Amino acid sequence: MTERLKQFVRPAAVLVGLAALFTWFGVYDVSSHPVLRFVMWLVTMSVGGVSAIWIIPAVFDWRFAQQNFIVRVALAAALIALPVTASLIAFFLVLGARVSLGALPMQYLYVYAVCAVMVTGGVIVSRAQAAAPLLKAAEAQDVVARFMQQLPVKYRSANLWAVSSEDHYLRVHTSLGEELILMRLADAMADLGGTDGLQTHRSWWVAKDGVADTRREGGKLLLVLQSGKAAPVSRTYASAVKQAGLG
Repeated sequence: MTERLKQFVRPAAVLVGLAALFTWFGVYDVSSHPVLRFVMWLVTMSVGGVSAIWIIPAVFDWRFAQQNFIVRVALAAALIALPVTASLIAFFLVLGARVSLGALPMQYLYVYAVCAVMVTGGVIVSRAQAAAPLLKAAEAQDVVARFMQQLPVKYRSANLWAVSSEDHYLRVHTSLGEELILMRLADAMADLGGTDGLQTHRSWWVAKDGVADTRREGGKLLLVLQSGKAAPVSRTYASAVKQAGLG
């Protein structure tokens, strides 16, 4: 399933699920046919979802970005509740229900309360999802920084490109050159776990940012590092290298 399709399927599944719950609990109406009630809630939820796509960015990121979070939630919910309430009223009329003008403010307040809860939850979840990659990247940088502390001082601020095993030593390939340290490759990879790199050979680990190009020699794939040195890719790790977009 493509990423674009996933972005469509997930919110669609949420809308269908909410519509099913509102139908099951008989919110507002228990006398009409369940299928009709489900369609009513699905359309109403869709109206709210489409409205939120435009309103939430406008309120939170553009015109009112400097306002307090609670103020932005209140404003976004108030705006989204308008078309949602209109959608509900339209369905009530289709179902033959009587809608008095005096009941409209209370109806709007009910919808507003639900929208406020959903806007708050949606914004919190979306911010958490957006922050996750940044947090992961920061943690990876900390891991690399700790690993680089094992090198002489002049290499510690360098970018890590790869590590390769040489007998009992480990050659560390960086943007400031190479250095040998007494360490096993297995221990180095354990220390570098969670970073954006992978093992390409029984004696090589390569950071994705360290790869400048690829080439083949005798049918064997080589990853060309930023330094110009080539890291071999063995058959065992060829699939993982390809999946990482380096093959």
